[in-house]
Amino acid sequence: MKETVLIFGGVFGTLAVILGAFGAHALRRSFNDDQLRSYEVGVRYQVYHAIMLIISGIVFPFTQTGQVLTAWCFILGTVLFSFSIYGLTYSDSRGKKLKVLGPVTPVGGLFLIIGWILFTYNIAEIALYLNP
Repeated sequence: MKETVLIFGGVFGTLAVILGAFGAHALRRSFNDDQLRSYEVGVRYQVYHAIMLIISGIVFPFTQTGQVLTAWCFILGTVLFSFSIYGLTYSDSRGKKLKVLGPVTPVGGLFLIIGWILFTYNIAEIALYLNP
């Protein structure tokens, strides 16, 4: 699991840089200001959670279910949250907004929130174990 989490972190980080550059240069011409701001939120959250996956992959031994769930919440949350925003903004810029993606974004956000709660719980548990 550790390797999987680190790979997802690296892939998400790489894609965030690529998509961020693409947004800053290529999409700036076809997106309005609101679309560009929304797109940038997706990139920013993707980068944050790529870093969290790498931190989790380094810190957690993944011997407990909560640690595994933390990683999967970050992975699923990032895909649902960030990638639905990319789809929404791109389709909106083409005049055919994929409204079906609208409800996906908050579900992704909920997974990210749960991931943060689980991360906090699991890291506190490790800290207490190391410093009784």
